[in-house]
Amino acid sequence: MPEPSPTSVAPVRRGRFLRFGSALVVLLGVAAYLTVQYLTGGSGVPKCTVAPARGDGRSYEFTAEQAVNAATISAVGLNRGMPERAVTIALATALQESALRNLGHGDRDSLGLFQQRPSQGWGTEREILDPAYAAGEFYEHLAKVPDYARLPLTVAAQRVQRSGYPEAYAKHEPDATLLAAALTGRAAATLTCEGRPDTRPGGPESVRTALVRDFGRGVFAEAGAAVAASPSSTPSSAPSAAASGSGGGRTVTVPVPESAATGGGQRQRGWALAHWAVANSSALHVARVSYAGRVWTAGSTRSEWRTEDPVARNAADEVRIVTGQ
Repeated sequence: MPEPSPTSVAPVRRGRFLRFGSALVVLLGVAAYLTVQYLTGGSGVPKCTVAPARGDGRSYEFTAEQAVNAATISAVGLNRGMPERAVTIALATALQESALRNLGHGDRDSLGLFQQRPSQGWGTEREILDPAYAAGEFYEHLAKVPDYARLPLTVAAQRVQRSGYPEAYAKHEPDATLLAAALTGRAAATLTCEGRPDTRPGGPESVRTALVRDFGRGVFAEAGAAVAASPSSTPSSAPSAAASGSGGGRTVTVPVPESAATGGGQRQRGWALAHWAVANSSALHVARVSYAGRVWTAGSTRSEWRTEDPVARNAADEVRIVTGQ
């Protein structure tokens, strides 16, 4: 059999090359699409929504990853006794700096939610990539800004961040204001999530550990006891046996003392905890959250807060978190 001539082999090779190139383009296109869908909260990515308290304004939609980070930022602020305005400033800053994602990269050596720099004394790389630590550092610096609560948001944020784009924070103020109202508990039953669990481990112990990480050990204080809220305290990575929360099986019961630390009192504290649990529903496999006669259930129609028991509406002394495993 005669060997194929070079002129007959070349078209075959070109054909293979074109097929390979086409396949590569398709794969890159799919990868790009999935990346955009993940970052922007497209279909297939669990979503969360914050609605205005009176239902007469724009809502804010974001991803489950962003919800977890926003909830941590708010909880750390509450644990430090910071006002809602401080939480709004922190959330707007993180929206601008990282889109509420815990980035492992940035300009020069910037890292994390707030793009803090180890070389500028914000902490080690490992510390800055801990959202609770990063939020605590932001609040510590914000508290040193004279009269920060009365300043325009972009001015207060800039005095902490010293960004090259000082006006950029202002555009995030409306969304940050909605988030802060929900996550500090002032706007009740306004934060919902689809709550589809991801691949990370969850369960009651993970919920307890995350609560202590974000809110401090005082989160499991007995009803009527003072809630710990020392600005200088460093949250523990795990609760002690004496402060692990009550409730058997898959349920974590978090007491809401009448002497709640938040400015709005017991009910506001309760909604801050309830919204935190919903925001963490995908990461921690939370299936159900109930508080003050209202219940959120993962995977239900629009995952909205529904009336569970009208008689229980006045029972504001505990938040019940049921995990899916």
